[in-house]
Amino acid sequence: MKRMHVHVSVVDLDASIRFYSELFAAEPTAREVDYAKWMLDDPRVNFAISQRGAAAGIDHLGIQAEDSAELEELHARLQRANSPVLAEGGTTCCYAKSDKYWVADPQGVAWETFRTLGSAPVYGREAPTRTVARAACCGPTDTVVSLPDPTKERVRNCC
Repeated sequence: MKRMHVHVSVVDLDASIRFYSELFAAEPTAREVDYAKWMLDDPRVNFAISQRGAAAGIDHLGIQAEDSAELEELHARLQRANSPVLAEGGTTCCYAKSDKYWVADPQGVAWETFRTLGSAPVYGREAPTRTVARAACCGPTDTVVSLPDPTKERVRNCC
């Protein structure tokens, strides 16, 4: 069963962890010096926050697959949506190793579909700049994704 993913950039990680722990009635399932994540079943969501110098707000949205068949089903859907799709296999991001596919929706919102393969001891590769407003947080810096006209910019990937 798939799980919705939301990643929010925050200014104050500790205050945000307190807020979301109360909202979700649960402590984070993962916590690092710059990152926290809740894997919730009600609602079924992978909700992550990070404090990494990005503008506060929604960083990116996504759908987490439980297995490779679900991920490939999501990949096929993205291809049918007529958006350029960026494939990343075996990438490290948000303290996890994952296979993933990225797109930008017609508004320029970064979406990832991914399958987590295991944990990682580091956040992931760093990209030097954020060139798409609220774009995803880590990954290759040389990938250009077509966004709604007149914008064509680099997308950074994560989680």
